[in-house]
Amino acid sequence: MGTQPLEDEAQLLSALKAGDERAFMTMVNEWGPAMLRLARAHVATQAVAEEVVQEAWVGVLRGIDRFEGRSSLKTWAFRILVNNAKTRGVREARSVPFSSADPDGDGPSVDPDRFRGSDDRWPGHWTTPPAPFPEEALLERETRDVALEAISTLPPRQREIVTLRDIEGFSSEEACNTLDISETNQRVLLHRARSKVRQALEAHLDQ
Repeated sequence: MGTQPLEDEAQLLSALKAGDERAFMTMVNEWGPAMLRLARAHVATQAVAEEVVQEAWVGVLRGIDRFEGRSSLKTWAFRILVNNAKTRGVREARSVPFSSADPDGDGPSVDPDRFRGSDDRWPGHWTTPPAPFPEEALLERETRDVALEAISTLPPRQREIVTLRDIEGFSSEEACNTLDISETNQRVLLHRARSKVRQALEAHLDQ
């Protein structure tokens, strides 16, 4: 059975609380793929990510009657997903590789040599600003695959934020509410994530 696009949130919420299965399946079809991508930021395999998403939907069904509307329905559902994914990820991480010792990626996201030194007139600015990528190159499937592969190697927090902002199209406010982080933290994480993806694209396009 097909589904229709998501209705006004108030109507959707009313339908869900009334047990409307069609409304629920519409929500699953609309948000499920994004939830799966977000879950993969925390767990090792696609199969586990699918389990996490299923658990999140169970949580949505169980909690819908208690939903008070303090955030959007979408933000609330995605927060359930993120919390479940984090819990499963911690459970899986019995040993942490040395390369993952910095979960939020606090190290430099770009080679420091690319910026002007403290004794320069413009400290911290690019020595040579990054050149914009050719549009035709960004449209190539191989280039998109390089970007997605770079995202898949990011620390979980960076991968979460760049997935929400640049892949799923969340606003800054929606991303902050979903991940329960400050606007400042969101900007820092997004900058680091985008910088690392840019480095991967630069290396690919320079070949």
